[in-house]
Amino acid sequence: MERRLRRLLDLLDEAGSGTAGTSLRLPVNLREAAAVATDLGMATSTTELTVQGLRDALEAYAQRAVLDAHYREYPEARPDLAEIALAGAKLDGNPLASRPELVRRAAERDRCDQARRHA
Repeated sequence: MERRLRRLLDLLDEAGSGTAGTSLRLPVNLREAAAVATDLGMATSTTELTVQGLRDALEAYAQRAVLDAHYREYPEARPDLAEIALAGAKLDGNPLASRPELVRRAAERDRCDQARRHA
C-alpha cells in the first residue's frame, strides 16, 4: 500500500490525539443549518458536525483508495455491472434479484451500447 495512504489510514485509526485550533470558512447556509441542527439536539455543536463530516469524508476517500488499489492488484476481483446490479437488487429485496439472467442481459446490452457510443 502506498505510504501516504497508509499514513491517512493510521491517522484515522488513532484515538483522539488532542485538538488543534484552525480557522475555516463555512458557507453561510451550512453554518446556519448547523446552528439549527444543534438547537434541535441533533449535535452538540457546529464543531462536532464539522469534525464528523470531515472524518466521514476522509474515511470514504480512504475506502475508495484502498478498493482501487485492490482492484489494480487483482483486476479479476472487480465486479461487473451485472454483479453489482444483482447485489443491489438482493440488498433492496428487489424482485430482479430472482431474475439474474435478465439482469445479465441488460448489463450486456448496456456494455454494447457504451462500446458503440465510444467507437
